Amino acid sequence: MLSRLLSSGRAVSGVVLGLGLAMAAAQVVKGAELVSEEEGDAVTTGPEAYSRAIDRSRELLRRIKDGVGSPGIVVGVSVDGKAVWTEGLGFADVENRVPCSAESVMRVASISKSFTMAALAKLWEEGKLDLDAPVQQYVPEFPEKQFEGEKVTITTRLLVSHLSGIRHYEKDIPKVRKKIGKNSSQLDSSETPTDRTIEKSLQARGEKATLSKSDEVRGIKEPLNTAAQKAQKDNMEEFYIKEKFETVLDALVLFKNDPLVFKPGTHFLYSTHAWTLLSAVVERASGQKFLEYMRQMFRDMGMKDTVAEEHEPIIYNRASFYTFNDKKRLINAPYVDNSCKWAGGGFLSTVKDLLIFGNVLLYSYQASCTSSILPGYLKPDTMSMIWRQVHNTEMSWDKDGKYAMGWGAVERRKDCGHCKYQRHYVSHTGGAVGASSVILIMPKEEHSIHSYNQRTSPPRGVVVAIIANMQGTGLNNTALKIALEFEKDK
Repeated sequence: MLSRLLSSGRAVSGVVLGLGLAMAAAQVVKGAELVSEEEGDAVTTGPEAYSRAIDRSRELLRRIKDGVGSPGIVVGVSVDGKAVWTEGLGFADVENRVPCSAESVMRVASISKSFTMAALAKLWEEGKLDLDAPVQQYVPEFPEKQFEGEKVTITTRLLVSHLSGIRHYEKDIPKVRKKIGKNSSQLDSSETPTDRTIEKSLQARGEKATLSKSDEVRGIKEPLNTAAQKAQKDNMEEFYIKEKFETVLDALVLFKNDPLVFKPGTHFLYSTHAWTLLSAVVERASGQKFLEYMRQMFRDMGMKDTVAEEHEPIIYNRASFYTFNDKKRLINAPYVDNSCKWAGGGFLSTVKDLLIFGNVLLYSYQASCTSSILPGYLKPDTMSMIWRQVHNTEMSWDKDGKYAMGWGAVERRKDCGHCKYQRHYVSHTGGAVGASSVILIMPKEEHSIHSYNQRTSPPRGVVVAIIANMQGTGLNNTALKIALEFEKDK
């Protein structure tokens, strides 16, 4: 049954219905009218043309949610700058039966890197940051580095593309070097450890270990020995860190004295620690504390529900986070403190705010300096730079792409007639303890832009944001499929 609330001049909070983990909370804004209904009823929002895209995308999202066992998942889609669909499936809080909604606040994990990249780009535009200067120019507390006896230089430009040589969570440097030498594409470049790594971590904590079918195929017959357990526990320690750091400079102690994995610029190694160093760069270049600078940027963009994750403050609509134990039962994710990695994985947000962020950057990318419209938050040339693929990098969540600067980028490509057509888009995924996320921006193609009325202003394209309160949920391919559905129905 439909429940309608009318509002004049402003949006109205939705009425959420539905019971059980299989039920969804759907919220749709259409002009000044809000429709809330049980999952399973048809939901139409925005132009009628999107109803089919919404139906197909919802079904896809249900399958993903059920497949990974996520308690809740939230999606938001905007077309040409207008939010046309937001919906929550399942629960933000299982214990208290709080349904997911567009207002649910969840960990966005490594999407935080894209936030920080916008801050760095702004400082570069203002002449306060030299991307190619040695990082010690801004953070002298970070020691100068050598590789194989040779003095090397780490710059901001190398850091934002994961080419600095600074390690990720894996502390065994020789092991990582061997992995790079064998096959760099095998590097685990996601924020969330693999299922096998998590299982080993459980063993290290003394919990029951079970062997998967893939383990049996590889010939693993016995649980890890004590030495292996200790090694895995050490490697996982920083992912599940509980220590609170008062400043970003304090957090540098985790890695600043460690040797580099490789000579800067020669290989790609996804590193969240590198972004902790970048947060110190933001502080020194801006003259403000990192979180103060980011809060101001979020205010300027209109992202009212995006905050650093801290345990003490009351954050309305904050979701709970979940994982599975060794018996495959849903449990609360362990407590972690993200103060060691604000810039690389420490922010909370909503799909509404992620859509705003995506459209601010899409507008900036397309806004012409010679037109009569307002300028973007960043200049078009700046956006082209940070969304341009960087040599020697990888994009682990889509092998067709490469990493750029704080984003993964896939370029338009078609090699043969009637074969695969590769659309241009940028995205960033995230994985944290008890959470997964993605933001994907697909600019409208040039030939389509020319067909627009010349007075039509940017942003032009599709933005998709998905957040879930379960770790280990790969969401980029889902977001890409949803973006193509909405582009097709445009």
